Amino acid sequence: MTKNMTTGSVAKNIVYFSLPYFFSYFLQTLYGMADLFIIGQFEGAASITAVSIGSQVMHMLTVMIVGLAMGTTVTIAQSVGAEDHRNIRTAIGTTAVLFFGVSLVLAVVLVALRGGITSAMETPIEAVPGTQSYLLICFLGIPLITAYNIIASIFRGLGDAKSPMYFVAVACLCNIALDYLFMGAFAMGPAGAAWGTVISQALSVALALAYVKSGRAGIALSRQDFRPDLAVLRRILRIGVPISLQDGFIQVAFLVITVIANMRGLTDAAAVGIVEKVISFIFLVPSSMLSTVSALGAQNIGAGKVGRAQQTLRYALAMAVSFGIVVSIVTQYTADGIVGLFTYDAAVIVAGGAYLQGYIFDCIFAGVHFCFSGYFCACGRSELSFLHNVVSIVTARIPLVYLTSIWYPMTLFPMGLATATGSLVSVVICISAFLYLRSHGNPAFVRSDANV
Repeated sequence: MTKNMTTGSVAKNIVYFSLPYFFSYFLQTLYGMADLFIIGQFEGAASITAVSIGSQVMHMLTVMIVGLAMGTTVTIAQSVGAEDHRNIRTAIGTTAVLFFGVSLVLAVVLVALRGGITSAMETPIEAVPGTQSYLLICFLGIPLITAYNIIASIFRGLGDAKSPMYFVAVACLCNIALDYLFMGAFAMGPAGAAWGTVISQALSVALALAYVKSGRAGIALSRQDFRPDLAVLRRILRIGVPISLQDGFIQVAFLVITVIANMRGLTDAAAVGIVEKVISFIFLVPSSMLSTVSALGAQNIGAGKVGRAQQTLRYALAMAVSFGIVVSIVTQYTADGIVGLFTYDAAVIVAGGAYLQGYIFDCIFAGVHFCFSGYFCACGRSELSFLHNVVSIVTARIPLVYLTSIWYPMTLFPMGLATATGSLVSVVICISAFLYLRSHGNPAFVRSDANV
């Protein structure tokens, strides 16, 4: 039923867990990138902008759901480390009931608010119809999107990062095929992109449920397990709510940046939309490190092996920072070519290339605070992750992006640099919080080479 990662090589366990997660996230990110790439082959800037804005809104909702589900992943992982199988089953059942209710409420509320959301995004008038069509279809599909991400969080808490990868791989191939069918052959525009995404998510959920029902997943649940346990529910929410709010706030910040870009005109709006998709792909490695540190760190802390948990953090930091440095250097020479994969519009390519050259440095700093955030979650201190992200957004990211958009109206490069400055603030806060807790003797932060 579980994959215990509290023994053996720490580095090997990180690779074992992070690679399947990396490919899962890669394939899931490919959903949005495929939508944007394919619609760029058949439609103009208005449709590109509609899909980029609509997918940003959906990405915000998805990461908030995944953030809330982090409470499930950590709770299950700590139970795995403690070999408490009863608590594992209780956490799974409580999670299923919680998120079923949450997804239905979200679907109803957001369908009613889709017009206001489109307006709040300062969507260019040419892109309004496409954006509203995209959002309506995707909002109706929220229960399916939620179901997949919850199933994936459960498997990862159990130490199984491979199964979610297989489910999403099939769905991704289906999504690409449907995109060409709906947006190409049927010329459905942004609505076609939305239908392709929702149908593909439905397939992914169906595959996951069939796998669980077959018994091969090793998850055996009874009807009694689906009676919410208040103590487990409080623990899931205590860990998950700060992460969900943090991720939501981060996405709100990016939506604000999108609004600022939209106010600069259709060219900059399309450029920023494309680069945001590219960045979401490049951030696969830092994001995989966050989830890896959360799951593996929680298992080891649950088993009382703080030294192994800290070693997991150190290895993850080395991997994330090394990746960030390399990709930042390479991107300086390839930015225009990368943006050019998504559009033939020369003006959009120039604007997007400049934005990407500045933005890419965020990959270095984000890699650091993602790893620390993962460790804070593993220790049950997710409020620290929420704190550093809120402070960095309010004091640096949004104000600097706004100011640079005014000071440099002819280029997006300074706006890109401003986003990286926000992550640098987060790095300073994370390191300070870690050292503070260590100096005050917090058990999960005290320097330890034991149990490695």
